[in-house]
Amino acid sequence: MTATPPHAPSTVMQQNSDAREIGKFGAMAGTWWDPQGPSRPLHEINDCRLDFIRQRMSLQGARVVDVGCGGGILSEALARHGGTVTGVDASGDVIAVAREHAVESALSIRYEVLTAETLAAHEPATYDCVVCMELLEHVPDVTSLLRALRELLKPGGDLFLSTLNRSPRAWLETVVAAEYLLKLLPKGTHDYRQFVRPHELATMLRATGLTVREIRGMRYQPWRGRAVLVPDPSVNYLVHARLD
Repeated sequence: MTATPPHAPSTVMQQNSDAREIGKFGAMAGTWWDPQGPSRPLHEINDCRLDFIRQRMSLQGARVVDVGCGGGILSEALARHGGTVTGVDASGDVIAVAREHAVESALSIRYEVLTAETLAAHEPATYDCVVCMELLEHVPDVTSLLRALRELLKPGGDLFLSTLNRSPRAWLETVVAAEYLLKLLPKGTHDYRQFVRPHELATMLRATGLTVREIRGMRYQPWRGRAVLVPDPSVNYLVHARLD
């Protein structure tokens, strides 16, 4: 199998993105698939994110969109487990890397340089599963993004999110420790002011018409090269919601 050729919708992209954020992650594009490079944490938390999804729905034959897919680490895992996957990102640099790696991996994944809002305008009620990991804390308008994610879902479809809690512990672990002390991430990767508390996110999801099914903490263990699910959502956390 080969990667599906790009086919962008014929309209101006609806913007809910920050040029600085796009540039920040675009600068990492060349090392995205290096498991010891700046994207190392994404490689090491990927199994935990994938397991969270697979334990709550079957990917086999499901139409899946990975919003904010970056270089495709999670998109490829979703495809390997049976999903028909579309990946979208506002950065053309990382989408180029994702397309190239999918070809090298012999995976059929459709990648587009799009925001969720633009995709939702063209493909409403299309997907069985919408995945949006580590993106909420990087967009200017979280509510707009959540509305678009809901619009992409078929009735009965599942939404999976991950983001960072706006808590002192999250600031210490993800900004001070990960960026400055341990240097696991480039400095400036995160802006604490954009972190979202779980109860805030749950309220916004319900306001869009989604049912919140579960919120679980995700504990990253860099010394073990992995992440695990935990009850405490005080740093990273995952959310499962459904369009009932």
